[in-house]
Amino acid sequence: MASRLQQLPVDDSVLLRLSHSNLKTFSSEIRLSLQTTVESVKEKLWKKCGTSVESMRLELYDDTGSKVSNLDDNCRPLGFYSPLDGYRLHIIDADPSSVTSGGWLEDTSLVEKYQISDEAYDKRDGTFRKFKERVSSQNPPAFEPKITDNYMEDLCANVKVGDRCEIEPGAKRGVVKFVGKAESLAPGFWVGVQYDEPLGKHDGMVKGTRYFKCPPLHGAMVRPDKVKVGDYPERGIFEEDEI
Repeated sequence: MASRLQQLPVDDSVLLRLSHSNLKTFSSEIRLSLQTTVESVKEKLWKKCGTSVESMRLELYDDTGSKVSNLDDNCRPLGFYSPLDGYRLHIIDADPSSVTSGGWLEDTSLVEKYQISDEAYDKRDGTFRKFKERVSSQNPPAFEPKITDNYMEDLCANVKVGDRCEIEPGAKRGVVKFVGKAESLAPGFWVGVQYDEPLGKHDGMVKGTRYFKCPPLHGAMVRPDKVKVGDYPERGIFEEDEI
């Protein structure tokens, strides 16, 4: 074995998979020189998983999951244990009080969350809340809603459910199926339309709320200023523009 190690090139290395006794979701790979001592390997692994060198024990498994050996001599080079690419290096943390124990590194529900009351938060300086209040006092319109709840209500006065209509842009024709506020959309008034052709986006249900019923891809919710009601009959299948 000693003669074989003496023939190893200086840059000879091996790619190993990693697993950990306490960290069930820990999965990584590391490339190591076969000339590196076991102690040096542990120092590299400590930076990856948090297990101290003093508390770390290493086991080597082949690509079938069979145990090859314990790496129990810190002074020997890694090559002494004949690892191959794809072998697994299993890290055992023998310290019961280790940072890796208890599962809190993986399950954040076990970690106590920091909480602060509104009263205590209001007493702090430099918070986003204080910044927002300062900007709002300097420029009140910046934090006022741009669209009111009654936006375009006046344009709905002559629009009724059942009216034939034409929608811009595109001169799409259909029938009015809904007039009013739409809770799942922006503030203001909306008109629900069932197009004569499948030019819409839905069947009358928008973001989980049903405003009307129509065939799939025939429904649309538009602002009142896009709607013209009047004598807009369905276009014939063979209707063409005049030449």
